[in-house]
Amino acid sequence: MLNYFIFLRTIHKHSLEHPEIFKERLLHWAQQFDEVVWLDSSAYKDKYGSYDAILAVDAFTSIQTDYFEAFDRLNEYQQTTNDWIFGYLTYDLKNSTEDLQSNNFDGLGFPDLYFFQPKKLFLIQGDEVTIQYLKLVDDEIDEDFNAINSTSVSSSISVSSSEPIKIKLRIHKDEYFEKVNKMLSHIHRGDIYEANFCQEFFAENSTINAVDVFNKLNEISKPPFATFFKNSDKYLLSASPERYIKKEGDRVISQPIKGTAKRSVDKIEDAKLAEDLSKDEKERSENIMIVDLVRNDLSHTATKGSVKVEELCKVYSFLQVHQMISTISSRVPADIKPVDILKTTFPMGSMTGAPKISAMQIIEALEETKRGLYSGSVGYFTPQGDFDFNVIIRSILYNETNKYISYSVGSAITAKSITLKEYEECLVKAKAMRQVLED
Repeated sequence: MLNYFIFLRTIHKHSLEHPEIFKERLLHWAQQFDEVVWLDSSAYKDKYGSYDAILAVDAFTSIQTDYFEAFDRLNEYQQTTNDWIFGYLTYDLKNSTEDLQSNNFDGLGFPDLYFFQPKKLFLIQGDEVTIQYLKLVDDEIDEDFNAINSTSVSSSISVSSSEPIKIKLRIHKDEYFEKVNKMLSHIHRGDIYEANFCQEFFAENSTINAVDVFNKLNEISKPPFATFFKNSDKYLLSASPERYIKKEGDRVISQPIKGTAKRSVDKIEDAKLAEDLSKDEKERSENIMIVDLVRNDLSHTATKGSVKVEELCKVYSFLQVHQMISTISSRVPADIKPVDILKTTFPMGSMTGAPKISAMQIIEALEETKRGLYSGSVGYFTPQGDFDFNVIIRSILYNETNKYISYSVGSAITAKSITLKEYEECLVKAKAMRQVLED
């Protein structure tokens, strides 16, 4: 099997004198292609991470489909390709596994699922880049490497060439309060224990420079799961801090985030904000509820007795916010197909609620926008069937043809929720996206 992979791709390794400069040039060089996935850890020390950054470009084969039998089609594609594939799962794939619908407004028009097999692949770890090209283009490796190193990157960031971007709210404050109160009524009745309620901010008839917006957004946030995705005229510019799920060998981990606090420039106050978050009863309870949900989801494919909570409610600090993160792991038998692990855990618990199906039904009734790629996932499969996927939050979505820009934020509603605080949490999460678009 390994010989087949070596035959399929030609592999070159190069030392990098200045990895950060190479990364910047690499992303700009990639814009000549219609299909681009750029994954960047932003130098975050992730003990579960495999690479500092990955670029996949130029589709050799691809799959694009709506939600109907989407996971089955993805499984067939992944199994028959036997190669690296990169792509996304939208939140609306919930309709593939449950009797659910997505009928809310969609201004973006992303297909429900998209994956591609890249002709050209760059894996960066430390001061080394591993370049893997399919055999049909491997004569271009040296030429491309030289072109990347000579790529000019402008030091000035121009976010938009159009008129100033005017951000609108899909749900205004009073309506937000009404909808959260309806969700609280469901909780008090016992229909659900928790649900992630989201709202969209958007701009119409607006254009942006996608690479510059991405760079500026991630300079503000420096998240561990930054993603630049391009498929023709559709873009994702993500500063996600959250891993959805990763498989390496027979080990699977999921790392839901539930619990957010703002940062402070004052070190003493900032430390207190982090400590207060770690002790916050409401935030801990919502995190623990999702941990229980993830444990149950992982159990569908796990070896009996192997599901474990590695970390519970640990506070991690990012540039914009403090986050409460838990880590749950499992072991999977060799006969479990990689896509089945996604199918039995998707959508991720942190973006749905508990019980999951009831929460998703109530979310659909109260939200105004089809989530699409927001609260979905971008990631990749290796030739060995391992994978790593993030959670699409803290992200800007852009349809260049429609000139439509969108970003959504949400918070977990529980019995202990105070509506005003939930609204303020959404504004904290939305701050970086609004800042880069309006500056």
